[in-house]
Amino acid sequence: MKEFNSLDKSLLEQRKNAHEICRLFAKSPSKGNLKRLKGMFAHCGELVVIEAGFHCDYGSDIKIGDRTFININCTVLDAPLSDAQITIGDDCLIGPNVQILAVSHAVNPTERLAKANFAAPISIGNNVWIGAGAIILAGIKVADNAVIGAGAIVTKDVAANTLVAGNPAVKVKDL
Repeated sequence: MKEFNSLDKSLLEQRKNAHEICRLFAKSPSKGNLKRLKGMFAHCGELVVIEAGFHCDYGSDIKIGDRTFININCTVLDAPLSDAQITIGDDCLIGPNVQILAVSHAVNPTERLAKANFAAPISIGNNVWIGAGAIILAGIKVADNAVIGAGAIVTKDVAANTLVAGNPAVKVKDL
C-alpha cells in the first residue's frame, strides 16, 4: 500500500470537483452529466452504462473497459496515485450498492492520528459479475469470468472462473 495525504490542498480541490460532478449526475443523470462523469476517468470504454448514484473521490485513476454496466449507488473510493489505479475490464456487471475501496487507513491508532491514507490498486478482469452490496477492498485482483456473490466482502484475490461469496468471501465453486 502506498501512503498519501488526502488533506493536501490540491487533493481537496480535486476531490471537491469530482464530488460535484458525481452529485450533478446523481441529481440529473442526463447525457451531458454522464459525459462529464466519464470525462473524469483515466479511461472509459465504449457502451459503458453508469446508473445514477455513482460516487468516486477523484476519478483520475479509474479505468473502465467496454460494455460494462454499473448499477445504482456504486461507490468507488479511488486515490490520485498512478500505482493505485482501479481497473474494471470489459463486459462487467456491477450490481447496486457495490463498494470498490482502494483507500484505507492505518490499523495502528497512533499512525491513524497522523491522518495518512493508504491506497493499493484494484483490478477487476473481463466478464466479471459483482453482486449487489459486495465490497472489494484495496489491493484485490478479481480475475476474468469470476462472480462475486451479493453482500460478499472480498479480502483476497479471486481466481478466474470461480464464484466467491460470504464475509469474508470464500470460493464456493468453479464456473
